[in-house]
Amino acid sequence: MLLNPTFLRLNRIPLILVLSSVLFYASFAYDLMRTDYVKLIGLYVVLFFLFYKLLQVLKHNIKVLTYLAFGFRVIFILAIPNLSQDFYRFIWDGRMILEGINPYLFTVESFISQGEFPVAQAQELRTGMGDLNASHFTNYPPINQLCFTIAALFAGKSILGSAIVMRLLIIAADFGTLYFGKKLLEKLNIPVHHIFWYILNPFIIIELTGNLHFEGVMIFFLVWSLYLLHVGKWQFAAVVLALSISVKLIPLIFLPLFFQWFMKRNDKKKEVSTALNLTRLIGFYILVGITTLLLFAPFYSAEFINNYSQTVALWFQNFEFNGSIYYIAREIGYTFRGYNEIAIIGKTTPIIVVLFILIITFFRKNKTTVELITAMLLALSFYYFTTTTVHPWYVATLLILSVFTRYKFPLVWSFVIILSYLAYMHIDNADKSEKLWVIALEYVIVYSVFLFEIFKKNKTIIN
Repeated sequence: MLLNPTFLRLNRIPLILVLSSVLFYASFAYDLMRTDYVKLIGLYVVLFFLFYKLLQVLKHNIKVLTYLAFGFRVIFILAIPNLSQDFYRFIWDGRMILEGINPYLFTVESFISQGEFPVAQAQELRTGMGDLNASHFTNYPPINQLCFTIAALFAGKSILGSAIVMRLLIIAADFGTLYFGKKLLEKLNIPVHHIFWYILNPFIIIELTGNLHFEGVMIFFLVWSLYLLHVGKWQFAAVVLALSISVKLIPLIFLPLFFQWFMKRNDKKKEVSTALNLTRLIGFYILVGITTLLLFAPFYSAEFINNYSQTVALWFQNFEFNGSIYYIAREIGYTFRGYNEIAIIGKTTPIIVVLFILIITFFRKNKTTVELITAMLLALSFYYFTTTTVHPWYVATLLILSVFTRYKFPLVWSFVIILSYLAYMHIDNADKSEKLWVIALEYVIVYSVFLFEIFKKNKTIIN
């Protein structure tokens, strides 16, 4: 027999938890309609409970947790994402590049409206991505585009095949995050099993592996860069950080925070002059800048600059979804002006975020790696608390940063973020409006935990 009775008896609870997880993940991947709200919430809540219990029971068995984390991902291999349409645009962009067409210069609609079909399955991809995605220029940076191109190279005429290739790339990135995350946790004397609050989390498995969001690739480079920085390889860390920025632009928000890490941290091995520290800081920024520019260079043109800047600006001044403080400011603004509050608030918010980041850059201790990562967590949290749009998968970056800190509110957010889908999916209905009570419930929970952690006296990292 493959499994003897003694083994089954001694491991009854873990086996039940694992088997249940497999069944619920399979149902989520292959038997869930995005509009079936009750089933969506039910599956997610149960999967999160099973995840918590598995980590509680097996936290000292890193090997088994690793097998489970990637075993659960394998369940999604043949699935078409059921909570996001973005992957259709990913496939379009990759196939455009293989055709020798710069994807930053044309909208999808500019081809389809003229009856032109520049890539395989063009009409099917256009229908899948929807009107919003098709009518705007792409905003995905070059390393992200490279991933799309790899998918097009290996599966140029199959939507499912392209999804499989992209999914394998995201899973490979998760392997990298696990590897460097464990090494960094060991260096920081933090329990290694903390990495599984990210790697085994059903939110990460569903949103990144399942729905094909490339935050996972960005996070891999970010964690790798932080590890390299911690061990003193700052030049290599700068290049890898640029790779992270070239997947998703969000790590740009962290750049000012490196100031104290370079200028004020204590090197136990030797005394370093202020001039040398400043030279290293400037060198770090130059390397990040040059590498990022070189990665964008193949797509460069004046038209590219215009299109890309316009598309990025849209996120601040046109789109609204799952906001918190922004929605409150919007309601207050309506009492004075009564219209188009996003155009005004959207221009103000980036200024407030920059001021906040500068404050924690110069007035908060960021000399150690843990302090630096904590500053990153606080800076990005402030940005998400104030921005107009917070898609569920954005929380993934907060979650990985929290692994190296004492803060656990991103873990709570990764659980309650599923509520945003209730508001999100109502947009498909006739009223075209979010259900604000759902969003209010989400943020009441998140802010309550956040404020508790900010003000609690116990500053130790939870085991």
